[in-house]
Amino acid sequence: MPIPSLKDRFAALIAAPSVSCTQAHWDQTNRPVIDLLALWLGDLGFACDIQQVTPGKFNLLASRGSGPGGLVLAGHSDTVPFDAELWAADPLRLREADDRWYGLGSCDMKGFFALIIEAVLPLLDQPFRQPLLILATCDEESSMSGARALAEAGRPLGRAAVIGEPTGLRPVRLHKGIMMEGIEIHGQSGHSSNPAYGHSALEAMHEVMGELIALRREWQGRYANPLFDVPTPTLNLGCIHGGDNPNRICGQCSLEYDLRPLPGMDPDQLREAIAGRLRPVAERHQVKIDLSPLFPSVPPFDQPATAELVRLAEQLTGHAAEAVAFATEAPYLQQLGCETLVLGPGDIACAHQPDEYLDLDRIEPTVNLLRGMIEHYCLKPASRG
Repeated sequence: MPIPSLKDRFAALIAAPSVSCTQAHWDQTNRPVIDLLALWLGDLGFACDIQQVTPGKFNLLASRGSGPGGLVLAGHSDTVPFDAELWAADPLRLREADDRWYGLGSCDMKGFFALIIEAVLPLLDQPFRQPLLILATCDEESSMSGARALAEAGRPLGRAAVIGEPTGLRPVRLHKGIMMEGIEIHGQSGHSSNPAYGHSALEAMHEVMGELIALRREWQGRYANPLFDVPTPTLNLGCIHGGDNPNRICGQCSLEYDLRPLPGMDPDQLREAIAGRLRPVAERHQVKIDLSPLFPSVPPFDQPATAELVRLAEQLTGHAAEAVAFATEAPYLQQLGCETLVLGPGDIACAHQPDEYLDLDRIEPTVNLLRGMIEHYCLKPASRG
């Protein structure tokens, strides 16, 4: 069966809904996207392995060629939820206007897979001396369960991996991690006329917040990386809930916060530092303090500037590798032994927004860039060893 045109591939991927969300009423399977990619890549001679991660959620690993090394071109098959009424037209229908292709996932990032296929089509008559692997993961926009499952399975992938997240065709070799954490304080309620009748969870939380702010100040004094627009780690006190009436000692209070560590800061060690600072608070206020992640943390990512992949990407794009504030699946691919880079045609400023788009003048440079990488790693790989 003939492979659809580039525009038809874009349209078909956008028309296949694949929202991932922590709210069940929004969450969808990504199987239609995986099946489309497996159909096209299978017709091109790729061996396609579809792996179920959780019910209704799937990864695809398609490979051409065999042996150690090679190149992984990776991306996520899901999108964020959308507000259809805020779009100029149907988010699930490709629309061309203003020299752009509009549609949910055009930029972030289902469209990247259509561009991979465009890049590989004229190379298929050449021998692949090292494998090309095309990886599509599930649930990047929520739990990153697809990439986590790959890392936990521990199966080596390629020598190098490029994740096509929206970076404006500028290579990215660093990003911060993400920790979203919750603190629950259980005190003892009582009549407010006498403080001895209870133990205020709200007053304990006031001190907890002070300790978190003090830790943030210490970390920002100790850690800095000038490659980031915000060069220090951040800690945001996001939301707080507690108590039920002014004349009642607060018996329960909860806080949720977001911590963005720099490369070199270990999430488990940060949690231990927080727990150590809060134990004395619990003793002073005679309350119970429970700490728990709201979601599994995403580690910081740092690919050394001297890596072969970084130097190749800088040569092909003409841009020095940068750092970004958003997080990706890069640390999980790095755990599997890949030199890893984030590099894609979209712009992060229009991701997760109504009327998401990809500029048409990004298509040819992206295709040429991907061909250059495939040639370097798969068709004419340098000898190793």
